Amino acid sequence: MKIGIAALASSLILSGCTESPTGRSQLMLFSSGQLASLGDDSYAQLKAKEKISTDARTNAYVRCITDDLIAVLPSPWRDRQWDVTVFDSEQVNAFALPGENIGVYSGLLKIAENRHQLAAVIGHEIAHVIADHGNERMSNQFAVGLGLQVGSVLVSENLDSETAALAMAALGIGAQVGVLLPYSRVHESESDQLGMDYMAAAGYNPAEAANLWRNMAKIGGANTPEFLSTHPSPQSRIQALEAYAPKVQELYQQAASQRRKPLCTL
Repeated sequence: MKIGIAALASSLILSGCTESPTGRSQLMLFSSGQLASLGDDSYAQLKAKEKISTDARTNAYVRCITDDLIAVLPSPWRDRQWDVTVFDSEQVNAFALPGENIGVYSGLLKIAENRHQLAAVIGHEIAHVIADHGNERMSNQFAVGLGLQVGSVLVSENLDSETAALAMAALGIGAQVGVLLPYSRVHESESDQLGMDYMAAAGYNPAEAANLWRNMAKIGGANTPEFLSTHPSPQSRIQALEAYAPKVQELYQQAASQRRKPLCTL
């Protein structure tokens, strides 16, 4: 294991910095193929563990909104096959993983009151993947001395329970697990912005993003949803969403003028 990690570390020295879709500098030490493989394995573990919804209407609704968003993503993302799974759970949560994997928990549909709000959540999660936030966080952890744990995930042939937990935490699933933290506020803000870009381009009202987070805040306290444990939502975040919404109104209106009107219903 140590030899494999050492070899991995040596190869990563050849990597460097890149830019996020918003122009922010990022440290990227892992290949897209490595992250996709990790995302696929984590996704398979979740599907084996969690109950999957068989409700045809719910699945069609989530898939419809997701397809609308995928259609307006930048190339090559819009041309890829995205797997969408609805988990039958009261948990208020959603995620997207490298490898084009999306999960939505049915409990979220009680909080996302309309298709626009659900589009805000799914767009936000897709943005984490497109902006390569999982890679960036793992790279930062590797760089500050956690190479053994991070490297062990990437050289494992199979994800045992401990390795799977580490991988999922690295990719933003669940609250703090082991040594890896949920997405930073920088990542969250960037995904909020990109997610609103996607939903507006797909014809979903970006003003509903702030309303979604207001709904989240209402169920705080002892019943705080899992989504909030990894996506901090202070009042300043809602204000930031409200401030950004007017900037994408033209994009939203353009989508409407082109008759890109979401028809997804539950």
